[in-house]
Amino acid sequence: MLQDTEPRPRRVAVGEFDGVHLGHREVIRGSDTVLTFEPHPLQVIRPEAAPKLLTSLDIKTELISELGVDEVVVIPFDRGFAEQTPAQFIDRVLVERLGATRVAVGENFRFGHHAAGDASLLAADPRFETRIVPLVEVGNEIVSSSHIRGLVAAGEVDVATRFLGAPFQLRGEVVSGDRRGRELGFPTANIVPDQALMCPGHGVYAARADGICAAVSVGVRPTFGTGRAVLIEAYLLDTNTDLYGQTLKVEFLKRLRGERRFDSVEALIKQMHHDVELTREVCR
Repeated sequence: MLQDTEPRPRRVAVGEFDGVHLGHREVIRGSDTVLTFEPHPLQVIRPEAAPKLLTSLDIKTELISELGVDEVVVIPFDRGFAEQTPAQFIDRVLVERLGATRVAVGENFRFGHHAAGDASLLAADPRFETRIVPLVEVGNEIVSSSHIRGLVAAGEVDVATRFLGAPFQLRGEVVSGDRRGRELGFPTANIVPDQALMCPGHGVYAARADGICAAVSVGVRPTFGTGRAVLIEAYLLDTNTDLYGQTLKVEFLKRLRGERRFDSVEALIKQMHHDVELTREVCR
């Protein structure tokens, strides 16, 4: 947190960095410190417009740390912080608290009260060098968190991987389900998705769960008409480890099919066997 940070010469990358996608990685490149915010600024400024996030704070800080930076500094974003002028943010945070000698931001970065500050304002400050990073494109499409959220919602997780630089992932505690998967011969580890975070669209996916190849269902189990909310059910191939109460990391590789209702349990089991074989092919 910012209050525990001592000033020293720092090369600071600044941004929300939701998803830590390829564009974010380019901003972070060459920095020893990453400055980010929690919660997402829109959750404070305009809650009705706040997006579901691609990454929780723990996943975001882990992904950033894997890029070789020395520290991740998290600013608690509240109304008081949001009311700072751009000049106050530069003076109090970047210069006085962090001792920034270089500041890296994306070309569309905005900051300060009413988002009045921009990259050019940073560049005009002689107390530090400013690195302004152009928007990154993949296949003639701009890499952005909002675009990736749309891909994940549509189930296009393999395309999202191209923009993220790694598979889309989520984590959650494994909870008890109705044990129907076990009865069908496909025991699953079940996670209730966090409503504040993005979840892939309903369907069946090839994935990795804690590094193990897994067929994963996201949806409401229409064949059985349970009436329950969305559940993530991961069938880990070739293992029978009891995961109840543990945190499971699921990385989504490819959508195999949409969610559908089957006329019989036998038809569902046959399809599940097919899903598992397709999952093996994707995981190879």
